[in-house]
Amino acid sequence: MDSSEEKLDLITLVDEAGNEHEFAVVDFFPLDEKQYAILVPVRYDAEELDLDDEAYIFRVDLDVESGEETLVEVEDETEWNQVAQEWENRAKELGTEEDEEEDSN
Repeated sequence: MDSSEEKLDLITLVDEAGNEHEFAVVDFFPLDEKQYAILVPVRYDAEELDLDDEAYIFRVDLDVESGEETLVEVEDETEWNQVAQEWENRAKELGTEEDEEEDSN
């Protein structure tokens, strides 16, 4: 990874079978009074970090009993489509801002 690249936030999630999976947090944002995280699976090729092409959408839920936040994969098609559209809009905005910054340099 190039030193000029932004450092990725990595998290490890454990599936129902107890297997650990490492993800990069691509985005984290609110929508309709809920929080969402966009995660991309991480692979290591020849000890270099490589991101998968497929992203996953997770909703951040608060466990009332423990007070801890948990990530729940969004499976409802309507909710998934709304969050995916918001993420796409955010990505376009970020791309435009980055293009403007590069143009001003």
